[in-house]
Amino acid sequence: MGTFTSAQYSTGVRANDFHPETKAFFSGRRVAVTGGTGFIGSHLVEQLVELKAKPIILTRQLNPEFLSHIRDQVEIKKCDLKNRKDVLSAFKDCSTVLSLAASVAGLEYNSKHPATIFQENLETFFNTIGAAKEIGVERFLTTSSACVYPRHCTIPTPEIEGMKDEPEPTNSGYGWSKRMEEFLSQKYAEEFGMSIAIARPYNSYGPRDNFKPESSHVIPALILKAFETKESTFSVWGDGSHSRSFLYVDDFARGLLEVTARYPQAIPLNIGAEEETRISEVADWIAEDVSKLTGRTVKPKFNPQGLTGQPRRKCDGTKAFEAINFKAKVSFREGLRKTIEWYFNKTD
Repeated sequence: MGTFTSAQYSTGVRANDFHPETKAFFSGRRVAVTGGTGFIGSHLVEQLVELKAKPIILTRQLNPEFLSHIRDQVEIKKCDLKNRKDVLSAFKDCSTVLSLAASVAGLEYNSKHPATIFQENLETFFNTIGAAKEIGVERFLTTSSACVYPRHCTIPTPEIEGMKDEPEPTNSGYGWSKRMEEFLSQKYAEEFGMSIAIARPYNSYGPRDNFKPESSHVIPALILKAFETKESTFSVWGDGSHSRSFLYVDDFARGLLEVTARYPQAIPLNIGAEEETRISEVADWIAEDVSKLTGRTVKPKFNPQGLTGQPRRKCDGTKAFEAINFKAKVSFREGLRKTIEWYFNKTD
């Protein structure tokens, strides 16, 4: 491994990649971000800095690793999102709140802890949106998830199916919590006149992702396995036929900011890449890149009995393109290569 630190990777998104309305909206604005020290949030905060906003990060970490390179350009406020008074104090003098904080992990953890995930997400979200209303913020972003969709949804999946049937069972706690966050957001807009945007992003991946084996999602889990295997193969759950619309972190964060600035309708917008990639392809490409980087050949070994979740997931981006002209810019193959190289070069 090389000598990169996690913070040395910075977003490839620049101010000119945003719509002029979005640049004008965020310039000089005090923006409170929950979940701003994590994987997605840290990239979003970098983009806020690029847009000349004034990010205020609510966190229990006073020296977050992923923001160390821009520490002098952001304001860190120590805050427990489960404490309503903490949240109210942190939101003071902020005109915009971006709610990104979430309790979620990989498929195995999610399937075993649905009640915990559901309760933790809603507890913090109630405090966040309630405090935003009380403070009187001008704009609020609710970050939902494609996990709201049922297992057997239309492919590609339009936003109208977000409340159809039950969410995918292996992610039921998270899916239901995100449905309830969307519902609550719509009702706060109706009853209290709040200006709320709702983004419904698809599966994220990229540098700074969670590579902990007990809680990681599929891409970091497979990258970790491929690098650490002592054999010539690494295990992949399922037969590889299940698929996802993977969204590179830079596009994910950019999409959230575009929705916030330009679509405060309290109506969900899918934010995703329209590529649909089978897990067999993901595993093969990871094996190819890891083999080149390490000089030893590794190959995926599929386990048809393994937990796989939703059979197919593909984003219908029609509405987002029509409403805010959003399209993912980073192809999956390019983003995957960047992610693997980042992991190879980072310090353990």
